[in-house]
This record gives sequence, structure tokens and C-alpha cells, in this order.
Amino acid sequence: MHDIPASLGDSARQQTLTAMYSEHHGWLHGWLRKKLGCSQHAADLAHDAFIRVLMLAEPQNIKEPRAFLATTAGRLLIDGARRRRIERAYMEALVIQCEDAGMPDPAEIHVALQALERIAEMLAGLPAKAREAFLLSRLDGLTYNEIATRLDVSASSVKNYISSALVHCYHSLHAADPLS
Repeated sequence: MHDIPASLGDSARQQTLTAMYSEHHGWLHGWLRKKLGCSQHAADLAHDAFIRVLMLAEPQNIKEPRAFLATTAGRLLIDGARRRRIERAYMEALVIQCEDAGMPDPAEIHVALQALERIAEMLAGLPAKAREAFLLSRLDGLTYNEIATRLDVSASSVKNYISSALVHCYHSLHAADPLS
């Protein structure tokens, strides 16, 4: 597409996006409405799924638009559920803290929630066993042998999982903030 003038490329992109929206938005909204039982929530998620399509460099390369949209919407559902679990856990921890030391500043709460969400996103990019091994090590303080028993793997596998998790976290942090 590098031989096509930018204005023609933008026009073709716009046509692709318009066609995809008109052909599949109603279907996606209906599919989500059946899954969620709420038309407004379904409309919000359908909108967010199409925003993701808009952010793609080459949406015309999507071969199966409905499969792509369903997968994207499913990931958005998972992200939302994870975000709500993190917020709930943090708010529960705040209640306990408030009983002892008083209510923290709302700005501090916001910063902490953003940090927890970033951590959850980072860990979500890991394979399941690596994520679980990392969390068991860091949060529960289990040894590699204890983790190996829980995961039904060898201690050397646990070492590899945790090493890959640390490398993944390092790369995720530096991709988000290349100056650090």
C-alpha cells in the first residue's frame, strides 16, 4: 500500500471501517446483549470493540470480522471483570486500613488503583503457570518446591516460570516508560 497516495489509502481505510461497522455492529450488539442481559452495557462494549478496530493500522486485513469482534469484545469483558476485582480488593483493603489509620486521599486511591490495574495487565500477558508461580512466590511467599507441588511441576520449571515472569515484567515496564 506504500505506492498508493495517503489520501487514497485513508479513503480505502475509511470505507473498510464504515462497511465493517454497518455490517457487524448490530450483530455484535445483539451477541453481547444475549451474553450480558443488558442492552446499555452491550452497546458500550460494542463501541469499545470498534474503537479497538479503529486503532488498528490495517483493519482491511481482518479476514473474519465477526470472529475478530467477538474475540475483542470477550477480551474487553475479561479486562472489565479483572478491573472490578482489583478495585473491589483495594477498596476492601482500604476499609481495613481506614479502621486503623483514617481515610487516604482520593488522589492516592486513584494512583493506587491505576498501579494495580497496570500490574494486572502486565501479569495477564503471562502464560497461566508462569503467572501463578510468580504470584505464589511474591504474594504468598512460597518456596520453589512448595510452588512445584501446587502446580504439579518440577522446581526447575518453577524457577523458569518465575524467571520468565520477571523478564516479562521488566520488558513491560520499559516498553511503557522507555526512559527508565
